Amino acid sequence: MRMRTSALSTAATALAIGLVATACGGADADADEGSDTLTLGYFPNVTHAPALVGVENGTFDEALGDVELSTQTFNAGPDAINALFSGEIDATFIGPNPTINGWSQSGGTALRVIAGSTSQGAGLVAREGIDDVEDLPGRTISTPQLGNTQDVALRWFAEEQGWDIDTEGGGELSILPQDNAEIVNTFALGEIDGAWVPEPHLSRLLLEHDAELLVDEKDLWPDTGGEFVTTNLIVNADFLEENPDTVRDLLRGHVETVDWMNDNSEEAQEATLAHLEALTGGDLSPEVVASAFDNVSFTVDPIAPSLRSGAEHAEAVGLLDPVDLEGIYSLEALNEILTEEGREEVEGF
Repeated sequence: MRMRTSALSTAATALAIGLVATACGGADADADEGSDTLTLGYFPNVTHAPALVGVENGTFDEALGDVELSTQTFNAGPDAINALFSGEIDATFIGPNPTINGWSQSGGTALRVIAGSTSQGAGLVAREGIDDVEDLPGRTISTPQLGNTQDVALRWFAEEQGWDIDTEGGGELSILPQDNAEIVNTFALGEIDGAWVPEPHLSRLLLEHDAELLVDEKDLWPDTGGEFVTTNLIVNADFLEENPDTVRDLLRGHVETVDWMNDNSEEAQEATLAHLEALTGGDLSPEVVASAFDNVSFTVDPIAPSLRSGAEHAEAVGLLDPVDLEGIYSLEALNEILTEEGREEVEGF
């Protein structure tokens, strides 16, 4: 993939450095004997709640047995991809567009999608007085990071409206990438007019800062019944090849966590809130977490058709050259687990 802006060229350079680092050693340096540690990445977002709950409840620890679990958190996907490439982490919960970018940048060698995690839970909000999408030209709208999943969603939406935009914040709609927490603050200060964000930041803006929901992203996916991959679970390809049993154990913990969350929503919200408070200092209310849970669904199905569509959207807005996604999924271990439990297998492509 050829990144097409100076900012994305910098990201590409970082990814290339990461590939070299992985080749030279990093987290898999002793993988011939099997790794005794798995380092897992995730974000402090409700769209990553299966990771938050799996860590908070100790489900991943228990599933991994003698393999020690280490964790690292990120604000958005491109940073997590760099960490996966450099060997800082072995697996990560991450959005679809950074997954696609990482796959393309490595020529399909560096990562595999091993499960889904979360669907839905993102959208476009705007401040009071912006009552319709047609009111957005001339405004400043934020996303969590240039090239992340919500950033691509906003740019694709703007493209569909026929608006002229660029990656420098110019055009008919100015798109300003900022950290999720910074987005909430700048919106409260009146410095931006809206944002396309994931949960729980979406609900925070709606409940705490009187934002209006202009676009619920699930409405843009009629062909999949409103389902679209917001978060999936990926693993370093070398780690998967050299530590298949460890990855299978991680997946068992993931399946168990998602099932428990779907059966115990209130307890899952409590665990999510507790872990978010530990990570971010405790600025979320139970009401925000409950609202966020209402806007997402948790599933180990990767919802593969929406990943392909995400790639097409990134290509359309100039953030990705055409990419062949065949081979990106490695769902054999997940399907073995589901089959053992008498459940329907999931599909990639």
